[in-house]
Amino acid sequence: MKNFADLTEREVLAVAISSEEEDSRIYMTFAEDLAERYPDSAKVFEEMAEEERGHRHRLLELYEKRFGTHLPPIRREDVKGFLRRRPIWLTKNLPLDTIRKEAETMELQAEQFYIKAAEQAEDVGVRRLLGDLAEEEKGHEKLAIKLTGEILKPDVRAEEDRTRRRMFVLQYVQPGLAGLMDGSVSTLAPLFAAAFATHQNWQTFLVGLAASIGAGISMGFAEALSDDGSLTGRGSPWLRGLTCGLMTTLGGIGHTLPYLVPDSWPNAFWIATAIACIIVFFELWAIAFIRARYMDTPFLQAVFQIVLGGAIVLAVGIAIGAA
Repeated sequence: MKNFADLTEREVLAVAISSEEEDSRIYMTFAEDLAERYPDSAKVFEEMAEEERGHRHRLLELYEKRFGTHLPPIRREDVKGFLRRRPIWLTKNLPLDTIRKEAETMELQAEQFYIKAAEQAEDVGVRRLLGDLAEEEKGHEKLAIKLTGEILKPDVRAEEDRTRRRMFVLQYVQPGLAGLMDGSVSTLAPLFAAAFATHQNWQTFLVGLAASIGAGISMGFAEALSDDGSLTGRGSPWLRGLTCGLMTTLGGIGHTLPYLVPDSWPNAFWIATAIACIIVFFELWAIAFIRARYMDTPFLQAVFQIVLGGAIVLAVGIAIGAA
């Protein structure tokens, strides 16, 4: 790799040309990714891509006047200390805010490159163009604001906010809630069956811990392998799987922890069981509330499904353990 300070004017222009071309393609990729979910924001990135193509054209014209038509095969990856871009554009269904922040970072990095390149340029024409491009890159944030103001009207913003909420629900709330429901409800029967069968807190804790972790692993893999998110828009499968697995484990651990009450305490089993039942009560009502809040489920229906269902599972576990 070459040091930036060692680049000739020809190489600086060649790097700038390839960078503008790549940035234009990145913006168009963002636009294509946003087209279905946020069509009006996609137009903003199409405009940004057009701006980058204009920069490339001006750089190429100057390069051909000074050095001819052949471009040396040098890119920013070949220059030490040059701006590095995270390849997030290879990921589909990125959140809109993530894409906008990445675009802001790209423009800031491009501005710094042109400022530094203009400082070491010896030719007046090259220095002038690089300085102009630095100012234009600096103004790109204002362009984005201007385009956002022109294209993203209040009703469009409201629609995009609704879409963003749906994406949040699909990518995070839904797998997390599924895990929390499974962890909280499915571990009730084995935990309380072990509790009433043994009346030993430590043994019950081990059963609950195993059930919680086992359910978390199972649910995590099931969610991750259910779909890759490319068609459903549900985002990264492994992120969903991790979210689901962790929430499943958390749901089971909550009412397992009370059984850490030492068996040496007086009435230790009943103390732990009472605390566990209180935790189960709040867990089930919290899940019902989240389901009603984010999944557009009527609250009474959510209560019937979650609270009543959980109470039945709890009773079955106690009945089996006490048999």
